[in-house]
Amino acid sequence: MTFTIEQPTGPEALTEFLLFQDRINGQRQAWWPALVDMNLPTLQGRGAAAEGRRFLPLAARRDGEIVARVLGVIDEHYIDHWDEELGHASMFEALPGSRDSVRTLMNEVGAWFREQGMQAARAGFGHGDFPFSLDGYDTLPPILLRQNPSYYHTLLKESGFESERGWVDYKIEVTPDLVARWRGFLDDARRRGFDIVPLSDISPDKRVDDFNDAWNEAFSQHWGVAPQSREERSELFDTLGPLGMFDVSVIAYEKDEPVGTLWVAPELASVMAATASGRALHDDEKVNFLGIGVRDRARSKGVNLAMGAYAYLALVERGARFLSYTLVLDDNWPSRRTAEKLGAYVCSNYMVYRRNFVRPG
Repeated sequence: MTFTIEQPTGPEALTEFLLFQDRINGQRQAWWPALVDMNLPTLQGRGAAAEGRRFLPLAARRDGEIVARVLGVIDEHYIDHWDEELGHASMFEALPGSRDSVRTLMNEVGAWFREQGMQAARAGFGHGDFPFSLDGYDTLPPILLRQNPSYYHTLLKESGFESERGWVDYKIEVTPDLVARWRGFLDDARRRGFDIVPLSDISPDKRVDDFNDAWNEAFSQHWGVAPQSREERSELFDTLGPLGMFDVSVIAYEKDEPVGTLWVAPELASVMAATASGRALHDDEKVNFLGIGVRDRARSKGVNLAMGAYAYLALVERGARFLSYTLVLDDNWPSRRTAEKLGAYVCSNYMVYRRNFVRPG
């Protein structure tokens, strides 16, 4: 059966490109629908998320239908920060039985990367892309995390990718003992002179500036992370703020200096996730998304625990029975220990892949 590789352009074709995710995930019992309104402007080169980045959407089509897609991204923010000529093979999705289509698709995006001077490509992390799930295929993950079939790993390996970095996802079952522990973490940080302030209590301009400065510094040496511009952060806040992010996300201050950041999207599965007929969401699928960062000078002082505690206590007040600490690199033991102290346990595993265009030997 023949197939073609095409570059979708224009709103209608790009919308079809984005909605292909729903064709894959719609085979599940519970899934996160494609966020077309958030991603379409970026693919059209509009908004802060498009600045400093080049995009090449590609789709493999067979008998008039898309069978696989990938978004090539060249992120100058990443290249400048890490001094690495690396492109991102983002938004990868494919139907079963599409091995030849995927291999050709990845070769096409790889050729574009090489033409732009890239030495390698990464799939599964960067510019809003998240790692590929290795297990837990039937459970709805926190919002924004990737849902993928198990056969994606084979397709990526067949296309020349190698396993690069492993990740773990953490979950918490709320208990009275943990609630008491979190209150203790919060009280301890306050005694040490730290103020944990929700974004809702900070003026709009100040919360963007303070959060972005502290976040970028905290993640400056975190593998694979590129700094975000103030404008990009502001757009993200404008999107997620009305969904309740400001009430549960915080900045930690020490003498009015922002030293820690916690980005939390509250539980949204109840209102945004799609389910098959008769499929009810389980309590442990109704969880938040969380990202945490602390500046070097405030580490090992309980700021991380206090920020997590504040958010978890606020979510419990809303009725949460399960919580998420979300993704952590396998070897990021400081963050993994934070998760454990907060009461979290490993619930699933993820993988990021890399394709080197020039191999040693």
